[in-house]
Amino acid sequence: MKLVTGREMKEIDKQAVEKYGVPDLLLMDAAAKQVADAVVEFLKEKALFKLGVKVVVFCGGGNNGGDGFGAARWLLAYGVQIKLFFVGADLAKLKGSAAAEMLLYTKAGGSIATLKSEEEWLAAELAAERSAVLVDAILGTGFTGELRADARKACKLMNDAEKPVIAVDIPSGVNADDGSACEDAVRADITVTMALPKTGLCLYPGKELVGRVQVAAIGMPEKLLAEYTSHKYKITAPIVQALLPLRAAYAHKGDAGRVLICAGSPGFTGAAALCGRAAVKSGAGLVSLVTPLSSREVLAVKLTEVMVHGLLERMPGVLGSAAVNDVLQRAAQSDILAIGPGLGISDSTQQAVRDILQKVEIPVIIDADALTALKDNTVMLAKMQAPKVLTPHPGEMARLTGLSVEEINRDRINIAAKYAKEWQAVVVLKGAPTVIGCPDGSIYVNSTGSSALATGGSGDVLTGIIAALAAQGISLQEAAICGVYLHGLAGSSACGSVGLAAGEIADFLAEARSKTEKDAAAAAANCAGGVIVLK
Repeated sequence: MKLVTGREMKEIDKQAVEKYGVPDLLLMDAAAKQVADAVVEFLKEKALFKLGVKVVVFCGGGNNGGDGFGAARWLLAYGVQIKLFFVGADLAKLKGSAAAEMLLYTKAGGSIATLKSEEEWLAAELAAERSAVLVDAILGTGFTGELRADARKACKLMNDAEKPVIAVDIPSGVNADDGSACEDAVRADITVTMALPKTGLCLYPGKELVGRVQVAAIGMPEKLLAEYTSHKYKITAPIVQALLPLRAAYAHKGDAGRVLICAGSPGFTGAAALCGRAAVKSGAGLVSLVTPLSSREVLAVKLTEVMVHGLLERMPGVLGSAAVNDVLQRAAQSDILAIGPGLGISDSTQQAVRDILQKVEIPVIIDADALTALKDNTVMLAKMQAPKVLTPHPGEMARLTGLSVEEINRDRINIAAKYAKEWQAVVVLKGAPTVIGCPDGSIYVNSTGSSALATGGSGDVLTGIIAALAAQGISLQEAAICGVYLHGLAGSSACGSVGLAAGEIADFLAEARSKTEKDAAAAAANCAGGVIVLK
């Protein structure tokens, strides 16, 4: 699903009106009805919907407030008792469709309370405490910077009321572009966002404040949405289901992909074992592991379904030039090479890694210690003849780029995009959320996973998953997209928020694939109803 910034959504709105002739008021009222319907559905879900149930709506002075006025009018028509508070300097300054929605609301019998005196603020506080649901329609996707005093006070009031909050388009105080959030930004239970999801809904800290995101159809021309150029996408079940490799009923192990993994060293055999087992559990037909000779026996015992070969060493656990040709010869008989997990960071091993990367011709997944070998050597990436995926966590990305971890986490999307193009590689920037940058400029933001995946070895599992998927015949970009989604989903299926062992992730990959299929079907059904729920 396409992701857009606030500015891009404004341009889409403009094209809908000017190019396609859709009246702005029609779009706004459709958005308002979707918000009202979301409120009613939530009340029904909680067994609270009845004639006269109380809902409080907070409206700002822009188009987001216009959506709020419209939603309040629709809720009146549904038999809901409305208290509406205007958060702004002057109602008379409302203009365009927002002013029209306000007028329609008052003509339908709705009343508006302003928030200026302490008595008025106290009345709002009491109304919020007695309500079943609060609607946040103060600030929308155009918000940047800091909350002004009255907006901050209203946001804090909603948060302190400890009532369910449904936000219009995006919670007030959250930046729609980068997910940054003000101190008192609204904490929503549901965010009803219009037409397309906004990038900031997927990025922390904003992602923690949006609750369940519902993407609402508001009558935007389908042709416009289809043709609008956005290079950013949220990875969802339908996307993954469409990309996953299929296996013919008559397939044999040789048809299901041959994965070669170069990993492991004494004391770090676990990383190699996790990667190899994940490749097997992700459907690869044949998985081979090459490792320093001194690690071979340990890994041969750990991995029943993986063929383990020892590489010649300069000294125990340290590879030299003699290992390079052996890896390259085995790679020539494989579909994909994954290199790096637990391989070691001695100067000799690191040089061997660089030699392999410069000469290998099959697609390669570069992870962990192989990324360390590229520090101060990233110029070689654009010169490599093999297609490649890099899977750095923020610390590894910092070493590769010279940026700080803080700089990387603050601008994950643009950084992944920049270096994917510069290195001519698919860059899987791991984290919350994982972001995939592609050489063609496209960006994919993952929607699965939890903090349970913040455990040693989780990245090694991801490398094995991506390698196995690519070996089965899809592109590296497609394998990365599917891999991060299934990895996150398997982690969530395996555990709550803590206590997950990396080795457990692979056990839930089959369940994750099955759930992806079901979620894709459910999304298609939801789409037919005009609302897509993004989990």
